[in-house]
Amino acid sequence: MSLRDRFSQISGQTRFVVCRIFVHLSGREVAPLLGVLNQAVREAINSEGDMQVLGNQLVQVCESLLEYETFWQSAANEGDVLWDEGDAGDYVNELFTDSAARYGSEIGSDSNGNENFAIPVTQNVVVMLTVASEGEVPELETNLADVTALKAGLKALVNLNYRGTLRAIQMHFSPAQLGDELTSDQLIENFPELIPL
Repeated sequence: MSLRDRFSQISGQTRFVVCRIFVHLSGREVAPLLGVLNQAVREAINSEGDMQVLGNQLVQVCESLLEYETFWQSAANEGDVLWDEGDAGDYVNELFTDSAARYGSEIGSDSNGNENFAIPVTQNVVVMLTVASEGEVPELETNLADVTALKAGLKALVNLNYRGTLRAIQMHFSPAQLGDELTSDQLIENFPELIPL
């Protein structure tokens, strides 16, 4: 614990953990995950920011990611510990803006340039989960570019929802919908921080 952390703890300030987790899945079998993700986002939007609904959708997404573990290819995470709620909110907004800019998907077409009647199935899906929580979360305050650590981190997100300590939840994913593709080149360009698992 740093000197600043000790001082903030002694002075009774609230500790906020803000983190973003990237999970890259690969394989034709991962396309149905886009349905789960789109449903979660629809529910979140319809709830107009209700934290209980957002938390329940986060649980659904985390549980789905854990079910798709065999398709995990790479991961990354970043975050910070902050002692000011305003600073934590600003950091969450910064991560939101960055995540929203990473969609990088394209509609597939065949090599003749003719209209393609078959919906292309993406080989790559990247899920970005950003949360802010009160207190300490050791499972998220570590490198998650390891299968065991990533599983623990996703389970920790579920537990944070049930403990009621989540203060912000954001979910982004690329491609954004069935029929879009995230190519290998786009993956490298838009998600350079990913580390193979």
